[in-house]
Amino acid sequence: MADERLPALRELERRLAHRFYDIGLLERALIHRSYVYENPYLIGYDNERLEFLGDAVLGLCISDFLMRRFPDRAEGPLSRMRGFIVSEKVLADVALRLRLGDYLFLGRGEAASGGRMKASLLADALEAVLAALYLDAGFEKARARIGELFAPLIEAGLHDETFGDYKTDLQRASQTLFGEIPRYVLVDESGPDHEKRFEVRISLPEGITATGTGRSKKEAEQDAARRAMDILRNCRKSIPGGCP
Repeated sequence: MADERLPALRELERRLAHRFYDIGLLERALIHRSYVYENPYLIGYDNERLEFLGDAVLGLCISDFLMRRFPDRAEGPLSRMRGFIVSEKVLADVALRLRLGDYLFLGRGEAASGGRMKASLLADALEAVLAALYLDAGFEKARARIGELFAPLIEAGLHDETFGDYKTDLQRASQTLFGEIPRYVLVDESGPDHEKRFEVRISLPEGITATGTGRSKKEAEQDAARRAMDILRNCRKSIPGGCP
């Protein structure tokens, strides 16, 4: 690590409320591949492996927090809440609160094109930083800091509407792409009254369909809409001929 980088890293440590035993971990978490491309001696030293680990650490911690905070919530709502909390937009917002973009090592081109404010880059860097914290201090320290950073979002889970309303998202996407709204059909209802299971099929133009299940019709519709949104996001792979 070059000495000139140390003051900035120490400043970020204060923002993270953690003094690293191995500050090289924090440095590596901030190195984008564009910087490595311009500095070949750093090949293999970008933050992508830490990002991979951080994604898993964050997902486990958020799942644990949600299970403890909402012991009566079903898997479907918990999954929607977790999906919202670990989404790119939310992670980027947390990174902005930490001013993480100020500390990133970016290639000249990436920096010139606004990389320090790019949501995808900030979200990835935050995951890498959380992995560095986990490796340096252990799971409990990482868990505690993640709890502090994400607690307001978890508390917002008291209001379901805060989180992914996939039906609304899909309706907007369908109207934009096709000029039509999705059609929902209840295709199956099974189980005793106290343990009902519903299956709903959603249809969009261009032959796009998805099926969802849930313990209520509303939950099944949300599940179907989530699956349909996944298809639309990956339509170049999922739909012959690509996106409409």
